[in-house]
Order: sequence, then structure tokens, then C-alpha cells
Amino acid sequence: MTMTLRRGIVAVTLAAFVAGVVPAPARAAMIDTSAAVAASARSANLARVDSVLARADVQQRLTDLGVSPQAARDRAAALTDTELASFATRLEQAPAGGDVLAVIGIVFIVLMILEFTGVIDIFKKV
Repeated sequence: MTMTLRRGIVAVTLAAFVAGVVPAPARAAMIDTSAAVAASARSANLARVDSVLARADVQQRLTDLGVSPQAARDRAAALTDTELASFATRLEQAPAGGDVLAVIGIVFIVLMILEFTGVIDIFKKV
């Protein structure tokens, strides 16, 4: 190769690298109150669900059903805001220290809904 051809290739390659790594400008905007409240409510609901999923008896029952506790926490985090709020409300209405099977049943129903809609793939299809 001639020297000018090499320099041309190097120049084009260098320009491509520089163009590829130029950072995009940052954008900032104000958040309205409803968006801030929704984010706060989501984090509170997720904390309630995580506290129930962190209990040893719930983790044991999930393991018995073939669902890892970490996968259940990941699925709970993937729920929409309305599904998460509904789920957290049902957990609060469950008898205190009582019907663990109801809580696990709710988790199982949510997992089944997500499975049937194709969001997750817990139950492997043969």
C-alpha cells in the first residue's frame, strides 16, 4: 500500500472513532408532583412485597413450588405500578402471621398471569 492510502485509511478510521464516542448532550427537566408521588408509592409497595418475600417461610414455600426466591423478587420488581399496588394491598389485607398459603397463592397467581402473557418463562414448556 502506498503511504497516502494508509494515511487516508487511518484518517477515516480516526474520524469514525471520534464520531462514535462523542457524548450526547444531557437533558434536564422538572418532574411534576404526581410523577414523584407515583415513584415514591412504587418504591413503598415494592418494599412491602420484598419484606414478605424475604421471610423464611415464604421462601421455603416458593422453593417447594419450584420458584427461586430471587426470581420471585425479580418478577415482583417487573410488575406494573397498578399490579404492584394491588399485590401490596392484598398482602396488607392478609391475616397477620396467619395464612401464609394465601400470600403464596397470590404470588403464584401473579406468576401464572405473567407466564400466560409471555412476560416471563418460569414453567418450561416441553
